[in-house]
Amino acid sequence: MDASARERLIEGTRELLWDRGYLGTSPTAILRRSGVGQGSMYHHFQGKPDLVLAAEQRSAEIMKEQSEAVLKGPGTALERIAGYLLLDREVLRGCAVGRLAGDPEIIEREELRQPVRDALDQVRVLLAGVIEQAQRDGELAAELRPSDLAATLSAVLQGGYVLARAEQSCEPFDRAVQGALGLLRAHSTDPESIPAG
Repeated sequence: MDASARERLIEGTRELLWDRGYLGTSPTAILRRSGVGQGSMYHHFQGKPDLVLAAEQRSAEIMKEQSEAVLKGPGTALERIAGYLLLDREVLRGCAVGRLAGDPEIIEREELRQPVRDALDQVRVLLAGVIEQAQRDGELAAELRPSDLAATLSAVLQGGYVLARAEQSCEPFDRAVQGALGLLRAHSTDPESIPAG
């Protein structure tokens, strides 16, 4: 069996989970989306939960890579934080990882909940590290608690997705990001360095 079939199964499942959640990601839909046969699916995976876990891990990996590309990239720490908030995202589709936190079938199973929790936590920890760097560099007020601010910024993004999807408009997400940027400006030693977005 060819390895590309495994990759297509993972990617097809990842896309379906993102759009439809666990229940909407049926084996039939997975096979249709990935373009592989049933035999290939059961050759590579023990069943739907095993394939869903691989797809979740892939979404988590992509989320981490995209976050690191900005938060560990060029620019000052504060510019990188602002750049992360202003990343081009598929707002109305929601966060591929965060959306799964509202899926009862994912949340009730520890093995399926863990990749979601770990991915969101990894990004929060990464963000907290860059906030600490901004404080060491004198860009942000020292009295801010990096872990609290990182949790706030993460919640702004995840909540922004929910509000945008509820209204079927990017405007609530954009307002939430602007609010977060305003919070950073209010605690910055150089507010002008934070883009308006």
